[in-house]
Amino acid sequence: MSKTSLRLGVNIDHVATVRNARGGAYPNPIRAAKLAEEAGADGITAHLREDRRHITDADIDGLMEALSVPLNFEMAATDEMQKIALRHKPHAVCIVPEKREERTTEGGLEVAREENRLAHFIAPLRDAGCRVSIFIAADRKQIEAAHRIGAEVIELHTGAYCDHHAEGNLAARDAELEALREMASFAHSLGLEVHAGHGLTYETVQPVAAFPEVMELNIGHFLIGEAIFRGLTPAVQEMRRLMDLAREGAAQ
Repeated sequence: MSKTSLRLGVNIDHVATVRNARGGAYPNPIRAAKLAEEAGADGITAHLREDRRHITDADIDGLMEALSVPLNFEMAATDEMQKIALRHKPHAVCIVPEKREERTTEGGLEVAREENRLAHFIAPLRDAGCRVSIFIAADRKQIEAAHRIGAEVIELHTGAYCDHHAEGNLAARDAELEALREMASFAHSLGLEVHAGHGLTYETVQPVAAFPEVMELNIGHFLIGEAIFRGLTPAVQEMRRLMDLAREGAAQ
């Protein structure tokens, strides 16, 4: 991978959402993960929620067995999830906030207020060889706290930026994009690896992909939705193409 390359992690949660709507075995998230891998994904992301609303324990078992690329295991900071992660020892774990009533992750993790608890929570995961990522808003206080507790990676929440774009609120969109840019640079200056994700589409991905400090984008819902119209392989390939164009343009 070249110095300017940007990794794409494909989240396959919502293949499981469609499967679970009928209660059967189809469509298979593991098949989707392998297709994404073949289409150019550098990793696969799956969020095992406490209520198992989409990804199941059996899906995680299957992904660990089937994947040739790394698995990014998204999880809440609970004892149950810690035990599951320690059993599987995936390449990476991303600690995310989780509320039962939310449709999707609504914001970044509150690290500063729970610094001591989270430091003790992630220590065994790091000792087991997992790269620990913290999903947070573009907020200096949260980034500093993530650094202090020993996280190696932060993932910046791009949801507000994407929502403002979809609503046509361009001033708010551009302000959020600038905050993401500044905080990516700040986190990098602390020695943290910077990832980003949530809500990214073909229309919104390139400005974020152009940030030189960002090493990975995690994208799921949009790609699974786009796969309905064009197929998963071309959907992933188009995202990969747009990301590469943005990174190459930023490097010139």
